Amino acid sequence: MSGVARGRLRIYLGAAPGVGKTYAALSEARRRRERGTDIVVGFVETHGRPRTAELLEGLEVVPRRTLVHRGVAFEELDVAAVIARAPRVAVVDELAHTNVPGSRNAKRWQDVEELLEAGIDVISTVNIQHLESLNDVVEQITGVRQRETIPDEVARRADQIELCDMSPHALRRRMSHGNVYPVEKIDAALSNYFREGNLTALRELALLWVADRVDEGLARYRGEHNIRLTWEARERVVVALTGGPEGETLIRRAARIAARSRGGRPQPSHLMGVHVVSGDGLSSAEPEALAHQRRLLEQLGGTYHQVLGDDVAGALLDFARGVNATQIVLGSSRRRSWQYVFGPGVGATVAREAGDVDVHIVPHEHVGSGMGLLPPPAAAGLGRARRGWGWVVAALAPPLVAAGLWLPPLNLLGLSTDMMLFLLITVAVALIGGLRPAVFSALWGSTLLNLLFTPPLYRLTVAQLDNLVALVVSVVVGVVVALIVDVSTRRSAQAARARAEASTLSLLAGSVLGEEDPIPALLRRITETFGQRSAALLEQDDTGRWRPLAGVGSDPCDRPEDADVLVSVGDTLALALRGRVLAAGDRRVLGAFATHLGIALDRQRLARDAAEARRQAAGNRIRTALLAAVSHDLRTPLTSIKASVSSLRATDIDLDERDRRELLENIEESTDRLNGLVGNLLDMSRLQTDTVRPNVKAVGLEEIVPATLIGVPARAVLVEVPDDLPRVAVDPGLLERAVANVVENAVRHNPPGAAPVRIAASALGDTVELRVADHGPGVPDESKERIFEAFQRLGDAPRGTGIGLGLAVARGFTEAMEGRLAAEDTPGGGLTMVFTLRGADKGRHGGKGTG
Repeated sequence: MSGVARGRLRIYLGAAPGVGKTYAALSEARRRRERGTDIVVGFVETHGRPRTAELLEGLEVVPRRTLVHRGVAFEELDVAAVIARAPRVAVVDELAHTNVPGSRNAKRWQDVEELLEAGIDVISTVNIQHLESLNDVVEQITGVRQRETIPDEVARRADQIELCDMSPHALRRRMSHGNVYPVEKIDAALSNYFREGNLTALRELALLWVADRVDEGLARYRGEHNIRLTWEARERVVVALTGGPEGETLIRRAARIAARSRGGRPQPSHLMGVHVVSGDGLSSAEPEALAHQRRLLEQLGGTYHQVLGDDVAGALLDFARGVNATQIVLGSSRRRSWQYVFGPGVGATVAREAGDVDVHIVPHEHVGSGMGLLPPPAAAGLGRARRGWGWVVAALAPPLVAAGLWLPPLNLLGLSTDMMLFLLITVAVALIGGLRPAVFSALWGSTLLNLLFTPPLYRLTVAQLDNLVALVVSVVVGVVVALIVDVSTRRSAQAARARAEASTLSLLAGSVLGEEDPIPALLRRITETFGQRSAALLEQDDTGRWRPLAGVGSDPCDRPEDADVLVSVGDTLALALRGRVLAAGDRRVLGAFATHLGIALDRQRLARDAAEARRQAAGNRIRTALLAAVSHDLRTPLTSIKASVSSLRATDIDLDERDRRELLENIEESTDRLNGLVGNLLDMSRLQTDTVRPNVKAVGLEEIVPATLIGVPARAVLVEVPDDLPRVAVDPGLLERAVANVVENAVRHNPPGAAPVRIAASALGDTVELRVADHGPGVPDESKERIFEAFQRLGDAPRGTGIGLGLAVARGFTEAMEGRLAAEDTPGGGLTMVFTLRGADKGRHGGKGTG
């Protein structure tokens, strides 16, 4: 089918089950049929929803393929039949579905790929929880792992993705009306997977995933159409501050720009003020003025930043690009007209090199009123001391060389050789101090050549044309060489910085993200990498107040205004560093750290939400089972007691001594059963609320086991506990209760006529094992863990014999004492419960004793 154009895929993405994605897909199918499109339904699952089934009426449905697996018939999409029918569009529901073994493909999305390759357009559906990249996050949120997933790339390749969304409240109301699941499943669904918190988190995941796909689509469109201009979907405004009197005007103008773009008060990540400090850390700005401008900026909803940089325009642009700014606001220069001979000024340089970033140069009343606080651009990549030595060499080396050339035998050299020596000086100055000292050296050396070595001597005039040309060429070559050396120095510095940034980011990804608690690890890495005293992650609450979420180092910040370096992490988070001001280039790497901090915090909160969801789900199961226990299992012995007491009190019935004795025995037996049920409920409540605090002592099992057999028929149990066993470190009361529950359970399941329940103990290394073996029906391997769950009886116990808490309490008490309780098969049939208990520490407890 190489000549057939590939079909187009349209996906209806559901934020959660039941939001109406199948309904939307069928509605689209009916609209296309009405427009005359040849459309068929390949596979749609209505799940018994009548309104969805109504949409199928009038649509052509391709018969499904029936497959038999393990004696059961299943219906699947018939790919060959759809391709043979060759419609223009096919509707295929449930893209993540796993096909029955023996199908043409393992997954339905692979079936859809075949249809697309055959030139058939496909309308399909999938839920956000079925995307492979989100599988672990969904499991954390809901406690349910999705077994049916599709690769994200399948969804990304879709030509159209339409989000089907519904508020959690509306979806829960729709479920409670029976529009999603059958009536018998509604309560369980609402109290587990479809809790409001779960639905809100899934909805956020869906919105974020679709937003990312929108960005990808926009980028693809811009690339296909060769669009290079910036399309700003979100405005970020940077205002340049010098500490000068124009600062307040600039801040207010920038705040108005940010507020207009946001439709209200600007957010911290959308309005940023930046002050460039010279490379030596000194600033000509008044600290009081900068502090006042910082307070004003924060009052207007922005954040204040300082960066290092000798090239002010370059540092400002580096910062703006690092924070993805769309607009820069700076004031008209306060330099006087004659000062422009030193360069075009910061404003003109920023406007020329800003690229897609809009630049606002704001006039003010102080224009041209002074020297200005922003110096002309200096050489990048060279230190202040190195540039100083460059000027020294440029000033002193040419006259020293000229003086040397007057001495014999150097005074015999020709003019061309003299020019080469002065050119060598220019190259050396360029290597030491950069472009400007080298240009000065070239001009200064050419002047000395003209005065001292070119006829007529001691005059600036040149008698011969070739000498004039040689002097001009010497100056031009000197300047060109200085430019090449300067560019090379810049590129070398940039390459070194890029290597350092790559190394830092590699270390960040490789070492920090593997930490169990990544936020403190990230903060420690930040302080080490950037040489800061402390780092703190701050969060802003709904009232606008900031509070620290985590901090490391000496005296971490509690407020953004206390920070030497501040980086926004979203609208309500900020990374605050205390120590030293950073260069603008460093902030790009710091921004990567800040992004990882935000991701780590989101994952931690999702994990906490998931844990809380699981805890609440477990609580719901406990409460549901408790209601069942109260309504039936507790009522049974109460009913028996009441009936027996009523019979004893009846005056119209003559009871003989035997009848009275039986009724009293029934009352005693029912009371004992009721007492045991209530005790187990109370014990389970203690375990659920984590209030069990064992009082561990060194005791012998020969002291514990007999106490657990009170009320158990002597012939029902065989005890084999040697007297010379090592003592165990346990709480005697808890262990007695745990063993009693297990023994009671074993005796109850041991069939009549079988060998008695065997209780045996033995030492095993540093532990002691206590085994309780019965010869009952046993438990399948897949259920050996489930029997320890609360209210779990596996359906093998008659009603009225318990509420399924005995083994759960026994395991809970055993684990509270740092022991283990597990189930094994009894040789010959039955179930063996194995207690593994810690041996007592003789050095701590002394020798043998009663404990």
